[in-house]
Amino acid sequence: MMLRLIAATLLLASALAAPSLLDLDREWTVFKQIHNRGYAQEEETARRGIWESNLRMIQQHNLEADRGVHSYRLGMNHLGDMTRDEIVGLLNGFKMAANRTVGATYLAPSNVGDVPTQVDWRDKGYVTPVKNQMQCGSCWAFSTTGSLEGQHFKKTGKLVSLSEQNLVDCSKKEGNMGCKGGLMDQAFTYIKKNKGVDTEESYPYTGKDGIRCHFRRTDVGATDVGFTDIPRDDETSLQSAVATVGPVSIAIDASRTTFHFYKSGVYYDAECSSTRLDHGVLAVGYGTSEGDDYWLVKNSWGAEWGLQGYIQMARNRDNACGVATQASYPRV
Repeated sequence: MMLRLIAATLLLASALAAPSLLDLDREWTVFKQIHNRGYAQEEETARRGIWESNLRMIQQHNLEADRGVHSYRLGMNHLGDMTRDEIVGLLNGFKMAANRTVGATYLAPSNVGDVPTQVDWRDKGYVTPVKNQMQCGSCWAFSTTGSLEGQHFKKTGKLVSLSEQNLVDCSKKEGNMGCKGGLMDQAFTYIKKNKGVDTEESYPYTGKDGIRCHFRRTDVGATDVGFTDIPRDDETSLQSAVATVGPVSIAIDASRTTFHFYKSGVYYDAECSSTRLDHGVLAVGYGTSEGDDYWLVKNSWGAEWGLQGYIQMARNRDNACGVATQASYPRV
């Protein structure tokens, strides 16, 4: 009798928790309205199936987070009707470099232990608003402009939004491939050789490869004289650089579905690689939340993703997701 009562209770709880078809219909309609989606009939069936699969994954993860299994929560966002492979293929455009020999190497100060326990360069005016790379693998360009915007502000006291499209269209000779990917160090090299990068206002972002380069020297917003690489896998040096230099360009493994739908908390996925990196982002600070150390990272997927465009990524956990594998910043 007791077993039957327990089973009935579990079935009732499951029925109450599971969304009905009507609920899913309503939520799917809201998703399409919010994100301005329109599909042909056959594609809509497929896209809704992908969305439902992502929604179930998010709900299951958050149930586990409620039990303390995870230190972060997920949420539906504008990527909800895309598969993992589509997101990685369209948005993750960082191309790893086999060797890093052209930049200076960062040497942490001898008093590295004196760095603050918490840093957030947004509070000091170093960081422009969150941008959106759209469906273009230009993350490397956004990471590049982010760190240069910070260093330019540090030198001049003026925060100037710089042109990612300038880098997408014009830095191919340095090895970058526009929407098909690139590397921040190669973009810093282009800016040095080119004697500058245009402002966002003068060379606006389009989210696609331009037919030709439209750089104009009269519109230069900032320049650099080279770049500095942080020693590989060294989170202590990265912390020192973020604390003393400013926002730093980093590369991460952003291939996990948990990253795609991150919403809040300190992100840690045991399956995240520290050697296979595919996404360029910007470390703008660090801190500790409820005992979990984190890096404060600016993404380029719009303000509706994550913590209004940011993510807290696990710090001091064996270089989780490769945050310290290929980090660098420009010298101005």
